[in-house]
Amino acid sequence: MKDLPKTYDKSRESEIYTSWLEKGYFKATPNPNKKPYTIMMPPPNITSQLHMGHALNNGIQDMLIRFKRMQGYEALWLPGTDHAAIATEVVVVNALAKEGITKESLGREAFLEKMWDWYDKYGGTIVRQLKTLGCSADWDKLAFTMDENLSSAVLEIFVRLYESGKIYKGERLVNWCVKCETSISDAEVDHEDREGQLYHFKYPIEGTDEFITFATSRPETMLGDTAIAVNPEDERYTALLGKFAIVPFVNRKIPIIADNYVDKGYGTGVVKITPAHDPNDFEVGERHNLPRINIMNDDGTINENGAHYNGLTREAARIKITQEMTDKGLFVKTEKLSHAVGEHDRCHTTIEPLLKLRWFVKMDELAKPALEAFTSGKLRFNRDRFGKIYKHWLDNIRDWCISRQ
Repeated sequence: MKDLPKTYDKSRESEIYTSWLEKGYFKATPNPNKKPYTIMMPPPNITSQLHMGHALNNGIQDMLIRFKRMQGYEALWLPGTDHAAIATEVVVVNALAKEGITKESLGREAFLEKMWDWYDKYGGTIVRQLKTLGCSADWDKLAFTMDENLSSAVLEIFVRLYESGKIYKGERLVNWCVKCETSISDAEVDHEDREGQLYHFKYPIEGTDEFITFATSRPETMLGDTAIAVNPEDERYTALLGKFAIVPFVNRKIPIIADNYVDKGYGTGVVKITPAHDPNDFEVGERHNLPRINIMNDDGTINENGAHYNGLTREAARIKITQEMTDKGLFVKTEKLSHAVGEHDRCHTTIEPLLKLRWFVKMDELAKPALEAFTSGKLRFNRDRFGKIYKHWLDNIRDWCISRQ
């Protein structure tokens, strides 16, 4: 080190790091005479190159592992990279699109080869970048999430969680991306404020000349309505409870029910219930044992449950339904609506809540200690509002969908 130049010379970093590697300074082996200390590197996605966030969190890990190493621990920093299947598929598909190629035209095997090529390119780049940062990981133990031993470990843990009741398979609403055709978790949904329209329609009440008026931002989901709900304390609709409304297009009789979910002060105080296409409606359907009618294919087109709208995109069905309701004299009005719309954080396609048989993690018991840590004061946020957000999230957390297609 005596011959280090006074001015910064990038090449010297490489020389020093190479020397560290050759001398095995970062290697960790089981040692009964030393207390173990291990950091599992949160594996960077192979979607592209590293960013400043990776530099920050790996810098912190590097400081911790070096500190423990100097304290005499047998310190292992296990490096790895992550396949990030959906995210990687999106970037590879976009890269192929620039060449005029689709994954469908390639076929499964050829597309998988493209994915592995991407891993070879960016997985290696990411490792080189981490080494350039000076990360003191045990590179002889470099792991990739698709390695056979890691896949076996995932299967082992999955079975354990299933047998302990923490994982279950059930038919529930999921966040569905109609472009990627996969379910995603709540954490992969971005909510964007958009200007839309609130459509006011009315349904005929069976056996009368009366109508019941409601509003919706998604007219296409009317095809899957299985009830009309009002607040039990709303005297305007007491006389209608137990009667049936008629859904046009499909001529379906649906009951008019009372549920505290409905805010009698909002809009007309009437809510259409579509259990297979709205999380809140799903819960109402559970309480009232309502049928669940899925009216959408995986690609976002209307399926056979949508009568003569079968095959239309959800956008086209929205336009046609609005026009037909107008022709039938059942359209009331539209008004501007500013609302948060969920979209897939990878491809930015509007999310469609769909009823699917998928794997879920039960969150109630898992959320309790995290919530208790906050309410007891063990966990504190340096801005009160973030603590409120944290508590609201845990108080309202839903079972976590872990299935991907």
